[in-house]
Amino acid sequence: MKRIIGRKEKISFPEWNIQEITAKVDTGAYNGAIHSMYAEEMIENGEKVLYFQILDPRHPFFKDKKLRTGRYTVKKVKNSFGHMEKRFLIKTTISIFGEEFEAGFTLSDRSEMKNAVLLGRRVLKGRFLVDVDKSYTAKAQKNK
Repeated sequence: MKRIIGRKEKISFPEWNIQEITAKVDTGAYNGAIHSMYAEEMIENGEKVLYFQILDPRHPFFKDKKLRTGRYTVKKVKNSFGHMEKRFLIKTTISIFGEEFEAGFTLSDRSEMKNAVLLGRRVLKGRFLVDVDKSYTAKAQKNK
């Protein structure tokens, strides 16, 4: 059975030790997005790895720490202004309703946006119905 999710939800990123950060649900976006001002590809032991930093010092969940992953690709994405740009797409685990799912997030400059995190329809598909009249339903239902 699909659960109801609101237009904004509290989600967690267990791999990054971030609990209950606000994410905007965006059914117009295929993948999610997370604010990042730093991402750099490097070669280590003959393999590509990505070093990146999420959020920024103004955000309460910011940790002044570089993260590292080998689970990423480079995608061409149409931004909110309709322009094509190259972005890193990372894979990570998220938690909603106390359940964990793998999700893809592009790293992008969201400093001018209200929400540092977007949840795209790829993670929603088959799991959730979106009720735009509601917010933070996952937290309320998890605590029942």
